Amino acid sequence: MTQLALVTGAVGGIGSAVAQRLAQDGFRVIAADMDADRAAALAADLPGSGHSGLGLDVSVESAVAACFRQIEDAIAPINVVVNAAGILILDPNGQRRPITEIDLQEWELTQRVNSTGTFLMVREYLRCRSTRRVDPARFITFSSVAAQLGGYRSSSAYIASKAAVLGFTKAAAREAASLGININAVAPGLIDAPMLRLSLDPSKDQEIAATIPLNRIGTPDDVAGAVSFLAGPDSAYLTGVTIDINGGYRMQ
Repeated sequence: MTQLALVTGAVGGIGSAVAQRLAQDGFRVIAADMDADRAAALAADLPGSGHSGLGLDVSVESAVAACFRQIEDAIAPINVVVNAAGILILDPNGQRRPITEIDLQEWELTQRVNSTGTFLMVREYLRCRSTRRVDPARFITFSSVAAQLGGYRSSSAYIASKAAVLGFTKAAAREAASLGININAVAPGLIDAPMLRLSLDPSKDQEIAATIPLNRIGTPDDVAGAVSFLAGPDSAYLTGVTIDINGGYRMQ
């Protein structure tokens, strides 16, 4: 039977690459995004058949619950969830605001989407799998190299939210193990996607690439490849880990 994958933030540069890769891997993909029309258009262009798109705001508790009910009741139980939805807020010049200039609204919105959204998605997936087991069952969270290094371009609100994802992934992995669910994180570095372009002009690419051991900025496909591994059978004995996708920018 074809496995089902739910990808949030699917319209974004990384999210769309992940959806494309999982479809190529043979998954039936549900592309979820704030923009339901673009999610549906993306799903229609994926290779294979049976894909669909829907609107979803991962920061809204009722919307997350309704999304899982809709998919699990009308389509099939979900094997893989990839929570790629995220937000980064910078100033009008594409610069990180100092802590002294971040207002509470910006802070809370960032936490609500990036960390609370991850919690809501994981919680609902565990609830589904508690009553209906599937094999395999995977959940892939998104952190960032910014959370590991303190960031250079990302705001402190973003860094804090992505650091929360790292800790929560480990906690969730321990609880989910008894349900047969593997939960792991990816931590992208400098990836040529819309979020990076909020703060980095392409004219600076070579200068930035020189600071990366592999001497290039990453691509969404680099991230999608790691997600593909975590979604597939070769990651069966991995849980609670974070895969760094940064070209050596940060080495443990």
